[in-house]
Amino acid sequence: MANPAHKTQITRALLRLRELILSGEFAPGQRLSELPLVERLGVSRTPLRLAFSALEHEGLLRRLPGGGYVVREFTQADIRDAIELRGVLEGTAARLAAQRHTSREHLRGLRAINDEIGELVHQADYESFEHYVELNERFHARLLRVARSPMLERALDGIVSLPFAAPSAAFVFTEAELPVSREVLLVAHYHHRALIEAIERREGARAEAIGREHALLALRNLEIVLSHREVLEHVPGARLIALPQSVFQ
Repeated sequence: MANPAHKTQITRALLRLRELILSGEFAPGQRLSELPLVERLGVSRTPLRLAFSALEHEGLLRRLPGGGYVVREFTQADIRDAIELRGVLEGTAARLAAQRHTSREHLRGLRAINDEIGELVHQADYESFEHYVELNERFHARLLRVARSPMLERALDGIVSLPFAAPSAAFVFTEAELPVSREVLLVAHYHHRALIEAIERREGARAEAIGREHALLALRNLEIVLSHREVLEHVPGARLIALPQSVFQ
């Protein structure tokens, strides 16, 4: 079993390397060299190699036949498929939550988070938006806990690490800069309320349908971002998507 210091190095390597990849530090198809990254991340080779393997599993890296890893490039179809798959998994989580919740405390927690979100969706300042993103992530994490399925959580972890696939990934900058995107936040807040209601009534099929529809809002965000080049460069993972080079120039 790895000692705590070793686990810390693995976590540091994984989080930092994922951040560098999503920020566009490495171009799609670029091979990652171990020695420079060992020095840059301040970790030894073993934690770095484990981070490579984890990011390959997530889909951000591709292993070469002769050894080593390169950064993956994603087509728009890849992103759409990832969002569709996330919808299937989150719909399943919503159905399981409706079937398995055992306490009204679960529902109170979801409702409290969504009430806070409701106070923010009409505000246009960036600070409120950042708080919205945090609350949105907490809502989805709590919904997964109510579903009580560690296997489902692991499956979702692999999907939401991909560009634009996470519940808040495409929101990070665009919603604060593009008023048109605020409409998506209002719809998302309504979906949350409908989800809570379906779970409370143990309406599994309805909860699953709402969960799937909710995930598809990310497709609308993708369309908005791709049509506004002035914010595209600021979106995490955007440089990994196969687009004409002129978009980023």
